[in-house]
Amino acid sequence: MNRWSGYDGRKIFAAVAVAAIIGFLAGDSRSARLAVAASKNATPPAPSASAASKSAKNPFVDIVKREKPAIVNIYTTQNTKQSQKHHQFKADPNEQVDPYHDFLEKFFGQQMPQQTPRKSLGSGFIIDKEGYILTNNHVVERADEIRVRLDSGKEYEAQIIGTDPETDIALIKVKPDTNNLPAVELGDSDACEVGEWVIAIGNPFGLSQTVTVGVVSALGRDIGAGRYDNYIQTDASINPGNSGGPLINIEGKVIGINGAILPGNQGGNIGIGFAVPINMVKDIIADLKSTKGVSRGWMGVSLQNVITPELSKALKLSTSEGALVGDVTPDSPADRAGLKRGDVIVKFDNKGVKSSQALPRMVAKNKLGSTVEVVVARNGDRKTYKITLGDLKAGEKKAQQPRGEETYEELGIVVHDVTPEIEKSLDLKGVKGVVISDIDPRGAAAQAGMQRGDVIEELNRSPVANVAEFGEAMSKVKAGESVLFTVRSGKTSTFIVVQPSLADQEP
Repeated sequence: MNRWSGYDGRKIFAAVAVAAIIGFLAGDSRSARLAVAASKNATPPAPSASAASKSAKNPFVDIVKREKPAIVNIYTTQNTKQSQKHHQFKADPNEQVDPYHDFLEKFFGQQMPQQTPRKSLGSGFIIDKEGYILTNNHVVERADEIRVRLDSGKEYEAQIIGTDPETDIALIKVKPDTNNLPAVELGDSDACEVGEWVIAIGNPFGLSQTVTVGVVSALGRDIGAGRYDNYIQTDASINPGNSGGPLINIEGKVIGINGAILPGNQGGNIGIGFAVPINMVKDIIADLKSTKGVSRGWMGVSLQNVITPELSKALKLSTSEGALVGDVTPDSPADRAGLKRGDVIVKFDNKGVKSSQALPRMVAKNKLGSTVEVVVARNGDRKTYKITLGDLKAGEKKAQQPRGEETYEELGIVVHDVTPEIEKSLDLKGVKGVVISDIDPRGAAAQAGMQRGDVIEELNRSPVANVAEFGEAMSKVKAGESVLFTVRSGKTSTFIVVQPSLADQEP
């Protein structure tokens, strides 16, 4: 028999229920007392994960707020001059007929200027409170008017201070009405790593102050734009109008200047954009501020890559690294030092040379007159040479100049020897001098009244019979000094005074 069988079931259930209620009330009272005591010393509870995410700031937001005031939109106007070789319109009856039209068109290419305004847009960023702004050269190249608009809405007229087409960099300047312009901080592009976050800010398609975010996709890209290609590749959206704007890292520092894209079928962004590393820009900012322009070292060699095992074997090389010398410019620094065609430059200034693309950047970092040590591989041996570098601009200009012709940018003319054929065509029998084969209509000589087809007979009253004598006479002209020319136009000789442009003179 069950021991509980003698008890009334309803009484048992009632007793158990009463005990449970008493226990619950006692426990609840104790818990309440403990909670009150604990609340006196406890810190506020931590917020939930959702609340924390709402209060946390996105780092991109802070960077954009800080840097955007220094990013500018650039608007340019250019009065382009288009040439027409096939004249479809009747000439102005009041226009003077060019007696040398047929000859000049045959020998030098006749150009009939026709002005058509051209507008474009781009981006840039302020680098100091004085109003200096960095952008791309192709944004402001040949611009007749440059307008800059700040994030605040203020607009300024800008002037070009210096340009470097080789790296597609330009330095322009505004005259601010305040001495407190916002400016960016330049970072270290050499420390940039693939995969790190970057921000692009610019003026794509005229949509001012557009912000895009991505990562560094690759480094050291050669896209065939120039000899110094060393681009940062990014998937941050870059479109037409972004050119010249900054590429900013997660620290809020500028590491590049956006300058090119690989476009899709419709010309827009497909996630492949390119920026000039800011360290390359730092190397030339001082030169850009100088009226003499950018100065780079020059050896005087043409190069090709050592890319095939067969070529490496033929040259007795253990690797395909190095820069193969395809040719040496006569009387260049490399020629005077003893370098020869077929040499492979493996070290420059104690640094290894990986390829022919790398060497020009290494040479360009050095200035005119710098002496560097160059190691070459020749017939299985290593030879070391000391080379005193020349100036790239002057050296290449001299190497590429056709015989009997010379360009004088400070005058805005190209002069040519009077050959027997030119003498006959222009009826210059017995005339000694140099013929102006091309002239810049905005140059100093054109402004003074010279024209293409004129013959310069004297310079500062000294006869000049050929280009060599003209160059020797020009070398004696001091900076800022006016030059007296005797110029023959048709059958008449006249005196013309020209003030050479200082900004265009060679360094």
